[in-house]
Amino acid sequence: MNIDAYDFRDINPDERILMGPGPSNVPSRILQAMAEPCIGHLDPYFFSMMNEVQQLLRHLFQTNNPLTIPISGTGSAGMETCLVNLIEPGDEVVVCVNGVFGTRMADIVNRIGGSLIRVDAPWGKTIDPEAIQKALKGCTPKVLAVVHAETSTGVCQPLEGLADMAHNVGALFLVDTVTSLGGMDVSLDRTKIDAAYSGTQKCISCPPGLSPISFSDAAMEALGKRKTSVVSWYFDLSMVKSYWGEERRYHHTAPINMIYGFREALRIIAEEGLERRFKRHLLNHRALVAGIETMGLSMLVPESERLPMLNAVCIPDGVDDIKIRKALLNDFGIEIGGGLGELAGKIWRVGLMGHTSRRRNVVLFLSALETVLRAEHVKVEPGALDSAAAVYEEK
Repeated sequence: MNIDAYDFRDINPDERILMGPGPSNVPSRILQAMAEPCIGHLDPYFFSMMNEVQQLLRHLFQTNNPLTIPISGTGSAGMETCLVNLIEPGDEVVVCVNGVFGTRMADIVNRIGGSLIRVDAPWGKTIDPEAIQKALKGCTPKVLAVVHAETSTGVCQPLEGLADMAHNVGALFLVDTVTSLGGMDVSLDRTKIDAAYSGTQKCISCPPGLSPISFSDAAMEALGKRKTSVVSWYFDLSMVKSYWGEERRYHHTAPINMIYGFREALRIIAEEGLERRFKRHLLNHRALVAGIETMGLSMLVPESERLPMLNAVCIPDGVDDIKIRKALLNDFGIEIGGGLGELAGKIWRVGLMGHTSRRRNVVLFLSALETVLRAEHVKVEPGALDSAAAVYEEK
């Protein structure tokens, strides 16, 4: 088949304000870092970059875990890495499910051959700790797995006390921090989390392509005591750790320029400071919600259970979900997400993650949403921008 290379245009996407469930907008510093010369994955200079990435990532995870590294792949790669390394066929695993990503963990457990014990809650609600306790006492679990920030619903699952529940019955505590890491407090050591995974494209504001993970000493001990081989060669940490450790033993070709960008993203986070960054996310979330509720719209998740970086807005009856999202994208360059699974057509998922979490984006979104809703003859109460401004004045 013959083709003419000139038939293919240069890559030139229109600028977007990424206010969906991910990715978030990427600072130019990160894109510039990714444009630096590509070198070999065994180059001494690249080894120094790897060391710095691990230091910066431990700072973000708030841990001293030696095995704290980025996995080559998106957040789902981190999910698989944690589960395939810690679970063997027949192991009992308690998975908390109140959205899409808890469901995915349960699916992987089944594929590995683990014995799955699900603890379910309605989508849009947190998991009841008493239900978790009951499930743990009813089996001999190897792992308790929880989603901290359920991206499909905007629910924040409280983690306090869950590690003790798991450890008291000899289980490891595994947490999905894909959406929470970099936007709210995720202290692995304080919360006694044994294994955690995340993604670069949400509150870290780096392009998708890496999944930060961290394993405690207990998790590494469990890995070392396996009776069977890890089912995935690519995600086998018993080999991957030797590349990121002092041995520098080749495993796979690392995504060099993606690591450059990730290092710069972590450096930006360290410059801002974790507390300041968490407060910024919370402030912008509060302002957004104030404007949404002033319009007469409602939030899916109760106030005490909401994430600050992912806002689930209930779609008013009779409003065309896709039509509104298309108008926001075409007329204002704003991308937001729709609902998934049983929430499809029922909610909009509005992200305020990392670099996207700014006052100007909150104000622009509220103004744009009001404009497109009025164009569709949806009744919208006035004063959304005044309500958001009042929140910023309170700070």
